[in-house]
Parts: sequence; structure tokens; C-alpha cells
Amino acid sequence: MTADTMETTSGFSAEERAAMQARAAELRAEGKNGAKKADGLRALLDAIAKMTDEDRAVAERVHMTVTAQAPDLAPRTWYGMPAYANADGKVVLSLKNSGKFGQRYSSLEFQDPADLDDGDVWPISYAIRKWTPSVEKKVAELVATAVS
Repeated sequence: MTADTMETTSGFSAEERAAMQARAAELRAEGKNGAKKADGLRALLDAIAKMTDEDRAVAERVHMTVTAQAPDLAPRTWYGMPAYANADGKVVLSLKNSGKFGQRYSSLEFQDPADLDDGDVWPISYAIRKWTPSVEKKVAELVATAVS
């Protein structure tokens, strides 16, 4: 996307919103499983919409990055947070926004199904204070590894 069609600091562009709405309609058209996925996407987008401007900007970019890197993960909410589940319905990762518990940063949290194993100890939670190109690159790498 060009800078003209993508709003990176204050929310999804009109084109991105239209694409997500179209995808939700496609999922509903697929029947019961599709409707469940569409409901999950709607719940996730509603959770993002309720966030502060700063948290929403991060959450929207996380959503775009996760869906680009791992299109097979199903968007949903988990404890009211944006989350993404595998084909078995198990949450692989979620985003805890800073406003959720009054923290100074949001955190991208990976759950047990995430394939981030690295020896006997590895990180499963990453603080995100602001979305930058380097943050996007790191999140994309983590998501790609988590679903590999």
C-alpha cells in the first residue's frame, strides 16, 4: 500500500476497513464455520475500536501484520483482548493493550501453541510502546516463527 492509501498512526484506512468487511461477509457466506470466523473478526475489531488512540494504533498494526504473516490464524477475542487462534481453536497470540490494566506499554503475548521454543528458556511476551518499522519487522518475524 502506498502512503496515500494507508493511515498508520490513527487507524485503518477506508480501503482496509472495506477489505475487512468484505472478508467478514465472505466468511459468513461460507456457513456456520465461516460465520464463527466472521463473528471472531467482528469481536476483535470491536475490541480494538474501544481502545485509546495510542493503543488502537498499535492494535491495528498488529492485526494487519498478523493477518499478513499468518492468514490461517483466526481472529477473535480472548479475555476481551485481540487474539488469534489456530485451526484447533487454541489461542496462539494475543495483544494486551496498555489501557487494559493501566500499564505503560502494550504487550504481544504468545501462548503454548506458539512454536517459539529455543532451548530451555525463551520469551513469550514482548512490550510494544510505539509502532515503528523495526517493531513491525520484529512482530512479523515472531508471528512467522510462532506458526512455523
